[in-house]
Amino acid sequence: MATVVDLFTYPVKGCAGTSVDSTHFTPAGLAHDRSFMVVSVDGVYRTQRHDPRLALVRPTVSADGSRLTLASAEQQSGDGGGGVRGGDDELHLDVTTTAPRRDVDLFGVTYQGIDQGDEAAAWLSDFLGTPSRLVRVPPEHERKTDGLTPGTSGYADSSAVHLLSRASLAHLHTMMAERGAPPLAMARFRPNIVIDSHPEEGEYGDWADAPHSEDRIRRMTIGESELGYTKLAVRCAVTLVDQRAGARGGPEPLRTLAGYRRASGGGVVFGAKFSVVRPGKLSVGDEVAVEEWGDAEA
Repeated sequence: MATVVDLFTYPVKGCAGTSVDSTHFTPAGLAHDRSFMVVSVDGVYRTQRHDPRLALVRPTVSADGSRLTLASAEQQSGDGGGGVRGGDDELHLDVTTTAPRRDVDLFGVTYQGIDQGDEAAAWLSDFLGTPSRLVRVPPEHERKTDGLTPGTSGYADSSAVHLLSRASLAHLHTMMAERGAPPLAMARFRPNIVIDSHPEEGEYGDWADAPHSEDRIRRMTIGESELGYTKLAVRCAVTLVDQRAGARGGPEPLRTLAGYRRASGGGVVFGAKFSVVRPGKLSVGDEVAVEEWGDAEA
């Protein structure tokens, strides 16, 4: 038995996530997830790999997607908890889906984007310190994603949904502690869905307590929705970025993950990716019902 304990959407690729109690899946993932992307003036995608200050841009989008707010957040000093305070500078934007399309580059693949205008470009360029534009996924966007269960997504790196368990993070913390490294926040891994074992009369279930059980899920239902496994989540330099500071920290978690989560095809893996098989509503507290299991990938 496992339940959803956190849900996060990332309206603007690479920017801070938004915690929600309830939302719904579209064929391309959680509503409005990675619907927008910051690009260079030449249309090349920006992420925290090279622009870690994106972590300090906190976007919110209206339920119907017609309004986008961009707000800055800087790390508080002296509170000992790494809290954040909202910046005074906010941009409230009327989202356009009718402006001319332009080519945008995402990992060397050309897609289309709808430029959101000069005001958004100026705000982001000033905040990031480099000329930038903001684009939105067009309604006619028909991206095909790969993996065991093909699907679609907006401007996500690959598959639409990233799921991670608290048990996997707890195990990573144990391994890091052996190196004398402190624990990291779940936000470092930018999941959409976080699951945990469900207490039943004071006792916990079994599979969700085991680290990396999410690697073996092949088909599951959550709320009204159904997800199909695509691949393991290969981790990159974004995990090195302190999400509250908007700057790179030390070598963790990649240093520790490389010691026990190295994939046969290269890189290190942590968490699993899924495609949306059946859209529907889901909420924090929903049960995760696994319909099909598979073997863990090497």
